[in-house]
Amino acid sequence: MHMENVSRYLEQLGFNKWFLDKLDPTKLMDHQIARVTTVNKDSYTIDNGRGGVLAEVTGKLMFSADSPLDFPATGDWVLAQYFDNDAFAIISEVVPRKSVLTRKASGQKIDFQLIAANIDIGLIVQSLDHDYNLRRLERYMVMVNQSHIEPVVLLSKSDLLPVAEIEEKVDAIHALIPDLRVLPFSNQDHTARQQVKALLAPGRTYCLLGSSGVGKSTLINNLLDGVQLRTQEVRAKDGKGRHTTTRRQLIKLDNGAMIIDTPGMRELGNFVVGKGIHGTFDEISALANQCRYNDCSHTQEQGCAILAALEDEIISRERYSNYMKLNREAAFYEMSYLEKKRKDKKFGKMVKSVLKAKKYRR
Repeated sequence: MHMENVSRYLEQLGFNKWFLDKLDPTKLMDHQIARVTTVNKDSYTIDNGRGGVLAEVTGKLMFSADSPLDFPATGDWVLAQYFDNDAFAIISEVVPRKSVLTRKASGQKIDFQLIAANIDIGLIVQSLDHDYNLRRLERYMVMVNQSHIEPVVLLSKSDLLPVAEIEEKVDAIHALIPDLRVLPFSNQDHTARQQVKALLAPGRTYCLLGSSGVGKSTLINNLLDGVQLRTQEVRAKDGKGRHTTTRRQLIKLDNGAMIIDTPGMRELGNFVVGKGIHGTFDEISALANQCRYNDCSHTQEQGCAILAALEDEIISRERYSNYMKLNREAAFYEMSYLEKKRKDKKFGKMVKSVLKAKKYRR
């Protein structure tokens, strides 16, 4: 199968040769390619280029799934069979992903959430008045770098601060990550909103990431040139907003770009941060290679290049602390999750053996 045979409507939704090369052409004889645009509690909305259709996964996919990664996510490409004059569909397979955005599940639960898939660029939104936080920004950067997603930072509510103060905040970000694109904007300023819209290219998929109340849903409403998503006010007492977006949905703009809006995240926890750490803390990762010992913990060893740089104030205490904290969290979550999976697998085997024994007793 060649790209010439792929519907131009699918191309407009972001389908390209990368995904086509991952498909078994024989499966397209009785399946259609579609993209997941919304994930509901027990169902999905998928689009094959001709509009959204309610869909469910096959029993085989459901019962063979070992983790949340095996289920469709917003932004996924899937193979589906359509029924009832294309009014309903059954998803039988998830097409291999180009990128996948995950995070630790909130609270004490040792599991992870699948946020979205096949994102090209992650738009990390922080508000300049109450949400601007370099340590939180580093966490988001680890998340998108780990997921092979290009990051761009949007600083909202630029109308509330003097230009000089905004420039200081942008310079502070560039001092940590020099090549990162940072764009201040205001949802109240039409020209500034147009600058954001100019970033968004047709056929590419973007993801809005950020805490509740930083203006993500308002930005999408403005980009859509109409109030499409529900928004809520930020509490004056502590500057926090409630969850405005309760489900993840892929929204197509009139210029052909696509945005996946995500619920505000009060807690950011990453499972595996190796690649994300290297892309976010480049200068610390480079120093780690100069340590005397390969298994250096960077806490007390003689000959630790990171501790030496900390002592010489080449890296800041805050940045070092966040680097170490993210590594510790990831190690803990990964170890706990692997242990949980081992227990789940052991329990599954026990259930199967009991059912098998009952079958033979009949």
